[in-house]
Amino acid sequence: MTSHIQAIIFDFGGVLVGWDPRNLYRRFFPDQPQAMEDFLAEVNFMEWNALQDKGRPFAEGVAILSEQFPHHADLIRAYHENWIESITGRIEGTVEILRTLKEKGYQLYWLSNWSAETFPIVRDEFDFLQLFDGVILSGEVKLIKPEPAIFEACLQMVGRPAEVCLFIDDSLPNIVTARKLGFDTVHFESPEHLKSELQARQLL
Repeated sequence: MTSHIQAIIFDFGGVLVGWDPRNLYRRFFPDQPQAMEDFLAEVNFMEWNALQDKGRPFAEGVAILSEQFPHHADLIRAYHENWIESITGRIEGTVEILRTLKEKGYQLYWLSNWSAETFPIVRDEFDFLQLFDGVILSGEVKLIKPEPAIFEACLQMVGRPAEVCLFIDDSLPNIVTARKLGFDTVHFESPEHLKSELQARQLL
């Protein structure tokens, strides 16, 4: 049976490239993993960071959070100043899969929650980005997953209905929204798991 999939849409952070603020903050909390987790939880780091992904300027985000948590101002500013340390490198297994899919002639896109300010810092580091036929960056369109509107914007870019698009993401809320909109989906766990899912769909 031939797959009905015509376009494959990848998430970026967590699927193709590793991102973890802990990678940055460990040096500010030497041998204090629980203190680091307590800090991230206290300032609601992930919710705060999502607003930069949606287009809020980093300087504004840092100022707002520092006012709310003045005793953590240095740590909050440190994320902006040392952001590159949160990138842990490419996920080689997924990149290999991406190259294989491109060689097979599939249309490839990526849809990422990522700040428009920070993405240019790493854009030239990842040569595999040239394999994509199109991209939607949340910080540029001022929309963010799992909002349905960013998936609709993606479908407009792809020019195909959701039913013939496969969406790959490591975030379950994003997967749930995509499924509701009609996408075929893979909840990314590892390159090996992704390869198995693609083989099951006869895409590899």
